[in-house]
Parts: sequence; C-alpha cells; structure tokens
Amino acid sequence: MRLYCVILLLLFSSFLFSQNKSKELDFNTKYQSVSDTTKNKKPKKVATIDLYRIVTLERDTTYIDTSLTIQKEYSHNYLRKDNFGLLPFPNDGQTYNTLQYSLTEFSPYPEFGFKAKHFNYLEANQIRYASVATPVTELYFKTTQLKGQSVDSYFSLNTSPNLNFSIAYRGLRSEGKYINQLVSTGNFRFTTSYTTKNQRYWANFHFTQQDILNKENGGITTIDDFESENPDYKNRQRLEVYLTDAKSFLKGKRFFLNHGFRVNNKQGVNNLYINHQFNYENKFFEYNQATVPSVSSGKVVYRFGDSFKTSEINDQTHYNRMYNKLGLSYENTSLGKFQFFVDDFRSNYYYNQILIFDNRTVSNALAQKINSAGGQYEYRKNKWNGTFLYCRSFTNQSLSNLDAKMQFDLDDKNQFTFQYQNINKLPNNNFNLYQSSYVAYNWSNNFNNEKINSLSASTITPWVNASFQFSVLKDHLFFDDVATAAQKLAETQIVTPSQYAGTINYLSLKMSKEFQFGKFALDNTFLYQKAEQNQAVLNVPELVTRNTIYFTDYFFKKALYLQTGVVFNYFTKYYANEYNPVIGEFFVQREKQIGNFPILDFFINAKIQRTRIYFKAEHFNSSLSGNNFYASPNNPYRDLTIRFGLVWNFFE
Repeated sequence: MRLYCVILLLLFSSFLFSQNKSKELDFNTKYQSVSDTTKNKKPKKVATIDLYRIVTLERDTTYIDTSLTIQKEYSHNYLRKDNFGLLPFPNDGQTYNTLQYSLTEFSPYPEFGFKAKHFNYLEANQIRYASVATPVTELYFKTTQLKGQSVDSYFSLNTSPNLNFSIAYRGLRSEGKYINQLVSTGNFRFTTSYTTKNQRYWANFHFTQQDILNKENGGITTIDDFESENPDYKNRQRLEVYLTDAKSFLKGKRFFLNHGFRVNNKQGVNNLYINHQFNYENKFFEYNQATVPSVSSGKVVYRFGDSFKTSEINDQTHYNRMYNKLGLSYENTSLGKFQFFVDDFRSNYYYNQILIFDNRTVSNALAQKINSAGGQYEYRKNKWNGTFLYCRSFTNQSLSNLDAKMQFDLDDKNQFTFQYQNINKLPNNNFNLYQSSYVAYNWSNNFNNEKINSLSASTITPWVNASFQFSVLKDHLFFDDVATAAQKLAETQIVTPSQYAGTINYLSLKMSKEFQFGKFALDNTFLYQKAEQNQAVLNVPELVTRNTIYFTDYFFKKALYLQTGVVFNYFTKYYANEYNPVIGEFFVQREKQIGNFPILDFFINAKIQRTRIYFKAEHFNSSLSGNNFYASPNNPYRDLTIRFGLVWNFFE
C-alpha cells in the first residue's frame, strides 16, 4: 500500500510535468511568460496566486508559497515545520525533547497518551484542505541517517470550482548511527472539499492512515565511553546500548467530516446555519522486546525491573473513539456569528485481560462517554477578529473549556493577538490505566482533573515579533522516576504516573527579529522561560536561542537564487526529561543536566524556477566542542551529518 501510493503519485506528477499544452502559472507578473514567442496567436491563460488556496479546519486561508526564505530553511525537516523549541534525538523519525513548554497544546477531553510517539502523528486540526485553479503537485525529499530517505508527495486538483480532491503520502526510513535505531514511518492522507454553487452547503472530509515504527535502544549504557572522545567510538555502533532488539509501534486510522448547511436560501444580513462534525479514530500502541536481560559493562541488567515473562515481551494497547458535534449558528453581518452546540464523545481504551497479582487488580478497559454543551461567538469585521468559546460537560465526568481569542490587524505589517484559556482537563488514558509484562509498569488510577489557566499575547511588527505566555497549572500530571537507590545502582529504570498537588507558575517570553545589511541578514530568535514550583516537576531551560547569519543573491541572469549561511542553536543547562520506550513517554529525572553546548549548522540553498534545493552540514562543530552534547540524559545529540534535499512544485 505504502509503495503503491508513492509510485502512483510520482508517475502522475511526471505525467503532469510532461504535458506541452499547459496553463502558465505566474506568481510575479500579470504578463506572459518570457518563454512565449510572437508566433503564439493566443496568449496563455495565467492563474494567479490567489487561486491556489490552502484552508485550515477553522477556515483560515493561506496560499501555496514557492519562495525560498529563511523560514523555508527552518521547516525543511522531518516534521515539515519550524522545530524551534524541539530537540531531536540522534536519528530522524525518533522523538523530540521539548525545550519550549509553551508549545504544548491542551484539550479538555481524555486522549490516548503515549505523547512521545505523536510528534509526527497528524491530528485532525493539522490536516489542510485545498482549492486550486489547476492540478498541483509537491514533492519533498531529504536524505536521512545512513541508509534511508525522507519523502513527502502531495497532489491536489479541482474537478470543478466547487470540488477538490487531494492525496498525499509522507514516508521515512532511516537506519541511524547507533545500535537498534532503525525508524520507518508512513502518513497517508486523503482529503476532499465540496461547496454548492450557491454556497449553501459546504463539507470537508479527510481520511488518514498512519504508522510509526521505532527500534528502541534505551540509550547508551557507557556515558564515559562517549564523552572520552576515544577514536574507537567515533563509530557509534561500538557504543553499548541497553536494548538490542526492542521496538515500539504506533498506528492509527481516522475518518473525519466537518460540514454545514445554510437554512435560508440566499445569504443575507441574517443567516442561520446547521453544523455537524464527525470524527472516528482508532489507535494501537505496541512495545515489543524479545530479550529481557540487558548487558551493561559486562554485567547483566534488568532495565525495567522484574517481568512476568522471561522473553518475547509484547505489550499492546488498543484505543478507539467517536466524536459527534451538532451546532446551530446565527450570523448577523454586523453583530457576528453565534453558535450553540452539543457534542458526544465516546472512547474505549482496552487490553485483552484483567491482571491480578500481589493483592492488586489492574482492569482491562477504560470506557468513557461524555456529553457537553456550549456556545461560541465569532466576530470578524474591519480590523478585529475574535472567537469566544465556552463548553462544559453535563455527564458524570467533569470537564470545561473557556477559550477567548482576539486579534487586531492595525495594517498589513502590524498584528496583535490576545488569548485567555481556562481548561478543566480529564487525564489522558495511559495515566489512569496501563498494562505491561513488566511488573512495575502496571497501574490503575483515578487521578484528579488537571486545571490549566493560560494568558498569552503576541505581536507582529516591522520592529520585532514577540509572544508572551503565563500559565498556572494545578494538579499537573507527569511521569516520574521512582526507582530506589539500589535500583538505580543496578541501572533499573522504574517510571510511574504521578500528580503534583502544588501549583506551577510558568512564564515564557519569545522574541524574534531579522536585521538586513544589503545581501546579508541576521535572523534572531530568543526564548526566556521560568517555572516556579516547590518540587522540580516542570523542568525547562531558562534560555533557548537561534541565530542565523546568511547571504542571498541572484546569479546567472536571475535564473538561480542562492541562500547560504550558518545557524547557531543553544540552550542553557537543565534537568531534561528522559524517554522511556515501554510507555512511549518522557519522564522527569533530577540527576543529570544537559545543555550549554553550541550547535552550528552550515547550509547552502538554491531556487531554480519552482524547485528549491537544500544542502546542509548539521552540527559541523561536533568534533570541536567535546562530546558533551545530549538530546536526553542517555541519548546523545546528533554528530556531523551531511544532508541533501529538495522541494519541487508542479502546476499544470
């Protein structure tokens, strides 16, 4: 299935590109292409950029962008987005340590969990819908660690002005430089958008099928060997790891429909709408470990403690959910839009058996049915754009969400945004229930709801872009290292869920500004954050910075646009969270700090027509600054890696 989709997209893209009679797409001018000749009696039809739209679930619209900017350099990666505030693990496709806590998003509903496995899992609000004047294809490619590649193919077309289809597949395979680190992932997406000619009915539908396979080595056992800079260990395969045959697997499938109908025949000053949203999704997480004992410096280690099985551990967690939301909206062109809705959330999180041991009983299922009611007000007029949402459950489970957001656009260059959110959130399922072949990794809990108050503001101006967030967290849930001193001496890692009874005050201030000096530019991003708490639970680096100096110019009669420079990344030392593969989560540790090392990347990028070519030497200073660079306490950051990639757009 995976290979078939990729081949189909590539062949179809080649077919489109090979056509002679095609419409000319011109993003820069209203005149004909320079390739036209006076022999052409009829000028080619020109499609302008505003006819190639990308629409979000909230119906915000952007346009397909084929430019080469410094932001495109930041987003040319596995996640296809700027990953400032995320610290990648050694191999592509592995998890990320979160440096910027304000990147965390919250939903009042209980989620599946296993959050460390979800960085590349596309959620419903991340799917984009399209409307294009002519068929559009985008091909993304980037080399990975040793054997493998990262690709993303996207194709979209409108069969009529009112009906769009798109199909896409993102795949990655990367061997990695350490033992047992292979990654293989796939994200298939299909979307369709439809609007009637009279704009009375509209619908967005998507289907996704995603799978993320990681071989898990549990980190290196001999930190001293890594930090010694012994030439024998430049081959990272010689460094001992805790797990040599373990792997984790996350897969999911989703059907999503969001549609609406205008009751009145013609759109006027007053309009009445009926809205419905449907989301059905199932997920599956598996942790597999064929050999239970590990070897560290010649001694046998049981990394995760005692187990019920002596070999072939195969922990499986199943989950499915169905969500329906029905709303009635009244819109007045002067007053805005008022919506009242009710929703129905049903989920089933389960295992295949009930566990009874040591006078403990761990159930096999956690089923939830939650009904909520709420209202939303939207105001979009002149320079103001606001959304105010409140919902609350009326079933036994207590949850609520108050979200108020206001945006003011002074002009095209100045924008101000303010947001307040108050969430009473149910715990994710894997906090309350988990089963494993490892004895200590079994629990059945009934935690309190998390309470989150967050105030944020952001501004975009010609002088500086800035964002501020202040959050108050109560009953914060986290995974904690509870291994005893004797267990730590035996290199045993025991992790369980925990709830912090105190209050955490989190503050972050992020600022970015680019300075231009002719053909040179200096792009800067600074993040300051602070967490006040009586116990070290929410640990973040106080300062995270990225500074890029680069040069841009045109060459060969402006046929080639070149961009080259150096990126400097840095964060201060802190007690970073560690990753646990059994539960697919990060946990809090308070023994080892990481950070305070520079990361320098050199890049040369070029654009030829609508093709962008990327060449990069990542962490080229790795051999100069000493082996003190880590992504987590037991997982080193990446060594010097040479990358090549491209993004190629076709417009029929």
